[in-house]
Amino acid sequence: MNEFVTYQSEENYAIITINNGKANAISHEVIAGLNAGLDKADKEDKVVILTGTDGIFSGGFDLKVMTKSPESAIELVTKGSKLSLRMLSFSKPIILACNGHAIAKGAFLLLSVDYRIGVEGDFKIGLNEVLIGMTMHNAGIAIANARLSEVYLNRSVNNAEIFNPKDAVKAGFLDMIVPETHLIPTAKKVAEMFTKLNKKAHAETKLKVRQHHLNNLENAILEDAKNSISLDA
Repeated sequence: MNEFVTYQSEENYAIITINNGKANAISHEVIAGLNAGLDKADKEDKVVILTGTDGIFSGGFDLKVMTKSPESAIELVTKGSKLSLRMLSFSKPIILACNGHAIAKGAFLLLSVDYRIGVEGDFKIGLNEVLIGMTMHNAGIAIANARLSEVYLNRSVNNAEIFNPKDAVKAGFLDMIVPETHLIPTAKKVAEMFTKLNKKAHAETKLKVRQHHLNNLENAILEDAKNSISLDA
């Protein structure tokens, strides 16, 4: 795809890997690579496994871009929100193999897929926007509202509570956790299970279940585009 996102095609699934430095930051280039990977998986009719690197899925948006200017921040956030919208409505199943930490946009991507597998260990998962001085954007609230219960919505979005992997399952960021060495093998097993679904029924049912939330997210993206986003830490 590009130097920050790789695509590995197997018989029944494709593995899309983010590899962008220590924080595995979500940059313009990473978003472009992810979109290109989704394009290819769609064309090849493959279940998607999305993953990061050892110890980290992603620490969130690229802070160099986010702190450059309010205009720069809103441009990246808008692209990221549109990526989540695409993933939530993607016709093929998306499994996220979370290698460790998943913070901010990294955690939002956990909320944008169909099945999430994390790893055991001392890892941090959650939405730290309020902690670092960012008023949560409308799209972020819409994504969290679609996938988290009201209790964990408030704890995660308003209070910026960060969870360990075990508690991230309770909160709704992950579906299961496994030992680190089992992460990709488990993701491949889940991908094989997803290939047994009727593809048309899966795609159409996903849209029905999520339609209300997808509409809310589309409106939130438009609303965010009118406002500025800045970090006041």
